[in-house]
Amino acid sequence: MQTKNRKVAFYTLGCKLNFSETSTLARQFLDGGYEKVSHHGAADIYVINTCSVTEHADKKCRQAIRKFVKQSPGAIIAVTGCYAQLKPEEVANIDGVKLVLGAAEKGDLYQKVEEIMSHNQTSTEVHSCEIKTVDNFFKAYSLGDRTRSFLKVQDGCDYKCSYCTIPLARGKSRNIPIAELVKQANEIAANGVKEVILTGVNIGDFGKTTGETFIDLIKALDEVQGIERYRISSIEPNLLTDEVIEFCAQSSKFLPHFHIPLQAGTNKILGLMRRRYRREIFENRLLKVRSVIESPFFGIDVIVGFPGETEEDFQDTYNFLERLAPSFLHVFPYSERPNTPTVFMEGKVKDSEITHRAQKLGQLCETLHHNFYKKNIGNEGLVLFESTNRNGKMFGFSERYIKVEVPYDKKMINQIARVKYISIAPDGNMIGELA
Repeated sequence: MQTKNRKVAFYTLGCKLNFSETSTLARQFLDGGYEKVSHHGAADIYVINTCSVTEHADKKCRQAIRKFVKQSPGAIIAVTGCYAQLKPEEVANIDGVKLVLGAAEKGDLYQKVEEIMSHNQTSTEVHSCEIKTVDNFFKAYSLGDRTRSFLKVQDGCDYKCSYCTIPLARGKSRNIPIAELVKQANEIAANGVKEVILTGVNIGDFGKTTGETFIDLIKALDEVQGIERYRISSIEPNLLTDEVIEFCAQSSKFLPHFHIPLQAGTNKILGLMRRRYRREIFENRLLKVRSVIESPFFGIDVIVGFPGETEEDFQDTYNFLERLAPSFLHVFPYSERPNTPTVFMEGKVKDSEITHRAQKLGQLCETLHHNFYKKNIGNEGLVLFESTNRNGKMFGFSERYIKVEVPYDKKMINQIARVKYISIAPDGNMIGELA
């Protein structure tokens, strides 16, 4: 069956890592002669790259499948990613699914779809590959969807946090050599992209399979011509070394923006979570960054309602975060996942209480974020502008991840410009003025 004029749509759940992989899958289909269309409309093939970090993520995948079946009856629904890896039979049993591929087979998805199309497309048979242990590395980076690119530098995790299924879904920590990643960064630069976000499951653990280190990686990427900015998407506090911090402080390319997971603000809950640090280490890392970088942006992950978390524990976490005053909080209500030790833990927190605690941290986040913006009014920043035109305004992010709006000017798309911060708009964005 010819692929000409065949329409393929992509739907991604979860992390930036999934986004980079979906973008790479999309390029494979485009190279094969397919037309990429929005998942909001009709298509011949829907590719769903799933997340399974919470039950809500699983639910969103099921909802998406049913929506796409209704939109385009008879379309090929191809499901891959973490949910497909962990619960392949559950996915295969959803009406309308034609193909289920685990994380290990993600790179084969295009070829598998081609095989289905070359046979009887109207068949109701579900093609589900044997789900294997994930030990390969699917090279990926994003292009074309945004001003910036997500570059996958690492996959998998050797940590055994008591609440997490990611090691089961993505396998052990592994990576490709720095030389290959530098080559990919050059390919990204050749496409006119100015900013790259380094993504992975546990990127600070980079080098397990090649004998290299994360500091080796960022030093090599810093030399790539054409890439003007890098962001480190998320790094464990125990892996954010002085050497990494000091290199970022002197680099003109690695930005003063750090995403560091805390997860809990008490040593009691950190111990139950089997995290590899105590809160004193976390605080020390923030103090170290602040000692060498002026006004850095800190985004921090926090889980609320973990089994055993009392109201006193939660208040201790709240006070700890309020005192540290990061720039933003990513708040995750605890979600019990099958095949994790937390299933058997005592002290489960009521759903209503988890919701209440998440709301309190959400309000704290709004205050912290607003205060960070307010503190920067009158300062200047370097903003990379995007293509969106909304009510005559265009938007971009500064090196400190401040979202700035200025009057729309098509010539400014994908350009980095110095902007003075004037005031905070009602929607929370920073109103800027080109300096």
